[in-house]
Amino acid sequence: MKIITYNTQWFKGLDDIVDIARIVDVAREMGDFDVICMQEVAINYKQLTGDTAPDQPAALAKLLPGFQVFFDPAVDELSPCGTYRQQFGNLIATRMVVRQVQHVALPYPNPPPSTPGEQAVLSMPRSALVLTLDTPWGPVRIMTSHLEYYSYPARYAQAIALRDWHRQCSALAVNPPEVLPGTPYQAKAHTLDTIICGDFNFEEHSPEHSAMIETGSGFDLINSWNILHPDVAYPATFRLFDRTYGPEPVGCDFFFISASLKHRVRQLSVNQLTQASDHQPVLLELF
Repeated sequence: MKIITYNTQWFKGLDDIVDIARIVDVAREMGDFDVICMQEVAINYKQLTGDTAPDQPAALAKLLPGFQVFFDPAVDELSPCGTYRQQFGNLIATRMVVRQVQHVALPYPNPPPSTPGEQAVLSMPRSALVLTLDTPWGPVRIMTSHLEYYSYPARYAQAIALRDWHRQCSALAVNPPEVLPGTPYQAKAHTLDTIICGDFNFEEHSPEHSAMIETGSGFDLINSWNILHPDVAYPATFRLFDRTYGPEPVGCDFFFISASLKHRVRQLSVNQLTQASDHQPVLLELF
């Protein structure tokens, strides 16, 4: 199974051209993917996308025949003119059988500025899209998200929430609830196998990263890169070509996996050449 995570920056390249097909082409060049997880996908934000297709999930679906496309708007609001809705969030497209879809709202704390009278930092609601897929070895839960950039307290709370959601779902796999066939209480595809990917906006040696891989719960997460390259620093996935948001390239787009999948990790690679977005796509292959 091949999975790509890609912060698409509403499909805007570093040439300022919004091009959905170009992003799809870059992903396909990386591998014949079964699942692609995208962040920063927009509907009806012309300030971002200009005159291109206003409904990006619908446009993407036309470029991916044979795939189901699931969109999770973390932001869903009425336009300032009051005539249409605007949405912004995460997306998963897959050609695999989807057993279950869940939408998880993440914490949205807004701590006061450290200096009285100072304006609070930029922030927006964040969420995680969760799909449970049928794979050759059984159900796998795939979660994708895009954590807060400007606020550390919010980002840290969101990282813990993702980790704890994984733990909660894993506990259900160990001790599933009673079922009632033919109703919403019917049996679910509970599983220990979990993949959490996306743009986390934190780096490998940050407190947020440490929180994600905290051990001792019985349902630990692992940065998949460290399985293959335990003594090598994580490759840069952001600010390789554009230093608008900082002086140095950083790695912040990760695949965290459950310990139950550790033996299945075959490859993890970063495309550090493309400039189709301000982030670099990352490919994880499991067998």
